[in-house]
Amino acid sequence: MPQEKPPVDEMHYEQLAQDALRGVIRAALERAASPGGIPGAHHFYITFKTRAPGVSVPPDILAKYPDEMTVVLQHQFWDLAVEPDLFSVMLKFGGMPKVLTAPYTAVTRFYDPSVQFLLQFEAPEILEGDPEPPAPAPKPKPSGEDGPKVVSLDQFRKK
Repeated sequence: MPQEKPPVDEMHYEQLAQDALRGVIRAALERAASPGGIPGAHHFYITFKTRAPGVSVPPDILAKYPDEMTVVLQHQFWDLAVEPDLFSVMLKFGGMPKVLTAPYTAVTRFYDPSVQFLLQFEAPEILEGDPEPPAPAPKPKPSGEDGPKVVSLDQFRKK
């Protein structure tokens, strides 16, 4: 008896469902960006792939989180901008304001612990190219920049 091939999902229902659930994230962020802000005790933990297409994070943050990072939107965030395909927000890292931008497709987890609401997504395809952050140039940084100091170990290795 010949085996029949399983049906092919030409509608791509799994992807349609993932896109619809990402719309929940967008709607929650739109409410957070409104003049009333995040209501009550709600707050968001948003985890995203830092090297996914469309993600923009400053180089020093990318060096600390080369694969994935989680941001918390609760009390101290600024300039939350919610667009149809992505969001951007300013957060402070080491007291310095930094703007992060992530498309919803880069998000792997959205969690609101105040009501135990969790959405998880499959990891997006990561951009090909440098698997590691680029090595910093040996130029001195301008004064007033309190970022992390990177030291190359090559200068201490025996040749």
